[in-house]
This record gives sequence, C-alpha cells and structure tokens, in this order.
Amino acid sequence: MSFVEVRNVSHSFGSENVLNQIQLSVEKGKIFGLLGPSGAGKTTLVNMMIGILTPNRGEIYIDSKKVPSFDVIDMTGYMAQSDALYQELTARENLEFIGSIYGLKSSDLKKRINAVMETVNLIDHLDKPVEKYSGGMKRRLSLATALLHEPKLLILDEPTVGIDPVLRKEIWDEFRNLQRNGITIIVTTHVMDEAEKCDELGLLRDGVLMAQGSPSELKEEYQSDSIEDVFLSVGGVK
Repeated sequence: MSFVEVRNVSHSFGSENVLNQIQLSVEKGKIFGLLGPSGAGKTTLVNMMIGILTPNRGEIYIDSKKVPSFDVIDMTGYMAQSDALYQELTARENLEFIGSIYGLKSSDLKKRINAVMETVNLIDHLDKPVEKYSGGMKRRLSLATALLHEPKLLILDEPTVGIDPVLRKEIWDEFRNLQRNGITIIVTTHVMDEAEKCDELGLLRDGVLMAQGSPSELKEEYQSDSIEDVFLSVGGVK
C-alpha cells in the first residue's frame, strides 16, 4: 500500500522548469531514495512533500491526506540539508523549543528528549551548547529533532553530506532501526553507495523522474553492475 503518492507534479521558478510531471509512490515502511545530482530537483520535491512549497501542477498525498495539511505536518519529521539549530542554546534547549512547537507536554517531552538523544548517541552531550558540537554531532542532533514527535514519515534531505564514512554507516544503521519500528523514510542523496542501501529508488535528473524501482530491479533492467552505471545509462551517458 502506498503511503506517499506524488501525482503528475510539475513546478517552475519563473521561466525555469524544476520538476516535470513527476509521478512516484512510496510504500509504507520502506526506505525510498531520491537519487540525483545537485540541481536535479530533489530538494524542491521534498519541500513540496512537507508543504513548504505548493506545486504549480499536480497533487501530493501522504497517508491519503492531501498536502499541505496540518495532519501531514504532525506525522512528518524533516531534516534539512543545513542544520536548523540554535547554536547558542544547548541540545536540550533546542529540543525543548521544537517540542513546544509540536505541543508536547512537559512530562512526555522530557521522555522523548532522552529517547531521541539515546537514539543518536548524544545523551552525554545533552546540556552542551550546540556551538561546541562537531559537524557530525550537529547532523545527529538534527536527526533527533526530526524524530522528537514520533513521526510516521521521515524526510531527510542529504542527511550524510559532509560527514565521515564511519558516522555515515552509524546513521544508516539507525535508519534501519527506525524502519523496523514502522517509520517510512524518504532520503535524498547523490552518493551512489547510499543509493544501494535503499529499498527503492527514484532517479531524478533535470527535473525528470527517469526511472523507479529497487536497486536490483534497476540494475537488471539496464543490465548494469552498479546504480551509478544505471544512472549514467538512463541519463544517456555511455
């Protein structure tokens, strides 16, 4: 059963076409990767999924609810490319602020803060100012803020950009743990080895969805040994 449905979505900024008739579906409980180079339209598409942007044409549904919707906002966790954190505040204070936005009660909020900081392995740094965090710690804290209200859908825009391979593996291990708990995950990336970790992929280039399927299906269809070769093949590069 599809949890996310993108139906014939097109969008432009002025005369620049950014997305062209995108149609895709994401099954509940799957990790879906939007793969494409910078400028392919990945961020524009996920911004529409969370209601930041409205498409010029087409519709998006999440759990059968049309976006934008307050119900969708409540069930969605979002991690942007850049860390949206208050540097002068501690991690706890950042999470308390986010929790107040979602209307979490004080007793529940304290439990959730401890839980998400345990999840991202930052519980020992809860009262440290964010400005003293390393880059990798900030990415993990951003993930914690996205998980705070126990979302059903997690949308992650280039979540591992600029971090080392060891931390990248730890984060992907956590994605699998979240998936086992029933969370549907959409992740944008231009890193080919990360694409292989997804249950299903949408290959996006110049605002066009060129192919969709599991990594194994795509490699078989295009008779390629890697997702990178598939991407080059569907993009017309030999």
